[in-house]
Amino acid sequence: MSEAAVASVVRHKRANDHPLVQLVLVRFREFLREPEALFWVFVFPILLAAGLGIAFRNRPAEVLKIGAVTPQLADSLRREKLLDVQQFTAREAEEALRTGKVALLALPASSGGVTYRYDDTNPDGRAARLLADAAIQRGAGRMDPVAATDRLMREPGSRYIDFLIPGLLGMNLMGSAIWGMGFAIVDARRKKLMKRLIATPMPRHYYLLSFLLSRLLLLVIEVAVVLGFGVWVFGVPARGSLLDLALLCVLGSMAFSALGLLIASRAQTIEAASGLMNVTMMPMWIVSGVFFSSQRFPDMVQPLIKALPLTAAIDALRMNMLQGGSLAQVAPQMGVLGAWLVLCFMLALKLFRWR
Repeated sequence: MSEAAVASVVRHKRANDHPLVQLVLVRFREFLREPEALFWVFVFPILLAAGLGIAFRNRPAEVLKIGAVTPQLADSLRREKLLDVQQFTAREAEEALRTGKVALLALPASSGGVTYRYDDTNPDGRAARLLADAAIQRGAGRMDPVAATDRLMREPGSRYIDFLIPGLLGMNLMGSAIWGMGFAIVDARRKKLMKRLIATPMPRHYYLLSFLLSRLLLLVIEVAVVLGFGVWVFGVPARGSLLDLALLCVLGSMAFSALGLLIASRAQTIEAASGLMNVTMMPMWIVSGVFFSSQRFPDMVQPLIKALPLTAAIDALRMNMLQGGSLAQVAPQMGVLGAWLVLCFMLALKLFRWR
């Protein structure tokens, strides 16, 4: 090897031995050895983009559900293919509009025309009004011979904020339960407290049950803050029984707490627990209908979405608060939450690592 080549190798070795170079390499190695960092930097943005891309994908125009109280109006409106027209009695129609089952109500006007009753702050209501009036006018010759009037309504239960508050309540139940459980357990394991507890005569399941039961003390405050804010500031309705609502919140919190126990049953570090908890909760934040309807996702994945605990909790809360649903009406959602509670707690009890 020539002297020039040897000198080049020596210079390269010296450059690699420079403290700054070694420190930079250490930072890269630390990053690559942390699965949580790799997930948040590379995997999570892809999952988020994929989930929102599917939810808000380009698709045919949505068919809007509206109501009519006379056969003549219903027949005229059914000429519009983008409207799903249901005929109701006057009382049934008002109830359907109030609870958000239809976006617009068509009523015969005393002057011989038609009156549209809808919430003008609801985009579906505005779109349904345009489609309905176009169908009525076409049926009458299109030269707009039918006089049309609007009766705007701002009925609590049909607004976006009414849809959002139960979603936020369900998300808060999940987040506080899973994060509270996960961090407390992993921190106790990291500080060797678990090792001391296992040496005592205490039954192991008592320790795990203590975490579930402690959630009940914080549950009252959590629900009161979110629900009270929605009712007091925005007038969000709570049409169902408050006792039923309390039972749903307790069941939901216990199910999420059991899930948190399972996630933390083996984690050794706060970083590992944080990654597991986030990878569990993030998909449910996207698909379970917190901020927008889970019906936006394809029909083929709907059974999977309905089986998620957050979807079940939010659907049950919305049915109770907005439609006044009883416990019997939300029995399927309660069954899903109960299954998650039992399964996760039993698995956590079996897999739990005390050291």
